[in-house]
Amino acid sequence: MATLKHPKVVGYQLIERIGGGGFSTVYKAVNFESHRVAACKVIALSADTLASDRKMLDKEIRVHSAMKHVNVLEFLNAVIVEPDGKTKYFPGIYMLLELASGGDLFDKIAPDVGVDEDISQFYFNQTIAGLKYIHEQGVCHRDLKPENLLLDVAGRLKISDFGLCSVFRHKESGKTRLLTERCGSLPYVAPELNSTNPYQAEPVDIWGVGVILFTLLAGNTPWDEPSANSPEFRRYVNGQIFAEAPWNRISAEAMSLITGMLNVDPNARFTIPDIMSHPWCMRPSQVAQDSGAVLAQKLTQSLHINGDINVIDPHSQINMPQQDDDGDIVMSSTLQSQFTQSLLLFSQTQSGQRYTPHLTRFYSSLPPADLMRLLHDALQALGVKCKAAEPNPQSDSNSPLRLRAGGFDRRKEMFKGWVEVEDFVYRGQEGSFCVMQRDQGNPISWRQLWKALIKYQTVEPHVLRR
Repeated sequence: MATLKHPKVVGYQLIERIGGGGFSTVYKAVNFESHRVAACKVIALSADTLASDRKMLDKEIRVHSAMKHVNVLEFLNAVIVEPDGKTKYFPGIYMLLELASGGDLFDKIAPDVGVDEDISQFYFNQTIAGLKYIHEQGVCHRDLKPENLLLDVAGRLKISDFGLCSVFRHKESGKTRLLTERCGSLPYVAPELNSTNPYQAEPVDIWGVGVILFTLLAGNTPWDEPSANSPEFRRYVNGQIFAEAPWNRISAEAMSLITGMLNVDPNARFTIPDIMSHPWCMRPSQVAQDSGAVLAQKLTQSLHINGDINVIDPHSQINMPQQDDDGDIVMSSTLQSQFTQSLLLFSQTQSGQRYTPHLTRFYSSLPPADLMRLLHDALQALGVKCKAAEPNPQSDSNSPLRLRAGGFDRRKEMFKGWVEVEDFVYRGQEGSFCVMQRDQGNPISWRQLWKALIKYQTVEPHVLRR
């Protein structure tokens, strides 16, 4: 039987896997004729795919493809390969999207520290600009959370993933409807979703961006879920939590905005005009005119202060990349900028500098096989389920070793991802380069796992530092 392969998607060839989630895989896609790079989200289809799932995917394509705003990830095109057994291609829905080459916004933030108010305001206002546009199209996103906020090559914020969205207002007639589906991740959902009653659309998204602003400032989400099951949420409702860290280190002006968005009564909750006219949002931005390099430095300041950058980039080689295995020298403008370079999104590997949009990586003095054994044992000791990937018989002996890892963070939210280890020789010494690539879950929780792993007693002695 012939091996199935990925189709070209309107001239774009799928090159390498760069991420994914619970039900999809994301690839870097290259159009070699036009010298353009994009992302391709692939959702597998089979004879067992439910009609209801196909309907949701069709809605995602229809809604997302109509969105055109600087703070919404652009939808470029889509191709569907049906699972009819007659094709040489992997059956699936192939969504071609703008490549957010700046990676996850929250991948750059130290857990339980956050970023300062100037950076928080800069990205929060972009989130609101994108959300205002989405609501003007009559659409409710319903899944606003850290992992769905991405950055482009210039450091602009992009709202992504319309898989749970819903149309609540007819654009022509202006007629609105209440929503009934219960969806979203518990740390970010609004409290009115705890009941079985229909709910208003827009206040649900306002609650989500309220949690996002708190998370920017504090470096973690405020509670497990907005219900009586959460001790932190109970203390929020009765006012006790405001005397506790990290709430007590947030400024009064920022706090008045957060509590306005996190009003448990959706009818009294801030609206987008309320947010945009709030003094905290209206004050002149202190970073909007910064260069990409300065913006990147300010965004990652917490990682510099706590020393994580010394592990991420122990070689201090911040030179512009020349070319990688995919010939990206001709496509560098999509990936390469002052912003992405200063974010250290180009890592030193055995084959030269390579675009690596994950700051959860490190170098080791151990060879790959030895390091992977230590990482496997350390992950298990940390309560993380892990399983070594089966070797690809078509791969050469220098292919990375891969480990699938998953578990639940302290907010009871699931995370999943890959740990990849490959050869790296530095100054004549054989060692390894390890990248931890998150597929699902909060980027901050994934960074906490990375930190726990490099600090683990059997791993830490072999981690290279600047």
